[in-house]
Amino acid sequence: MKSGRTRAALLLLAGGVLFAGCGGSDKFQNKPRPPAPIQLTGVVTDKEVTISPKRVGAGPVILLVSNQTDKSHSITLEGGGTTDTVGPVNPLDTATLQSTLKPGTYTVKAGSKQAVEKEIDPGTLTVGQSRSSSSDQLLLP
Repeated sequence: MKSGRTRAALLLLAGGVLFAGCGGSDKFQNKPRPPAPIQLTGVVTDKEVTISPKRVGAGPVILLVSNQTDKSHSITLEGGGTTDTVGPVNPLDTATLQSTLKPGTYTVKAGSKQAVEKEIDPGTLTVGQSRSSSSDQLLLP
């Protein structure tokens, strides 16, 4: 009887050791987080679209645009193979565009379905090298 229990205990122990030795990659690797989103602001006037700041590093951006004209406009972010559009944005209203931008030059355009006397000049945004990881920033989701 004793040898049966001993044998069973040894088999369980050997199985446990083999099972513990089996393992793939660590599921919880400490990979760096992407950069934290950066907030940009934009204003559409009768003359032009203005973006601030005009230069940022690559990564996620949130662009909040205010339409300060007396007509509704669609807002379009173009460049780097990306085209994001929101709108139409009513006069004195705001709209938000969210995108992850790669290095390059982007334009922000304000368009209207109505015929206008003069086109609104687009704003330009220059995106440089990638921003650093947000791994060391507290209170991020």
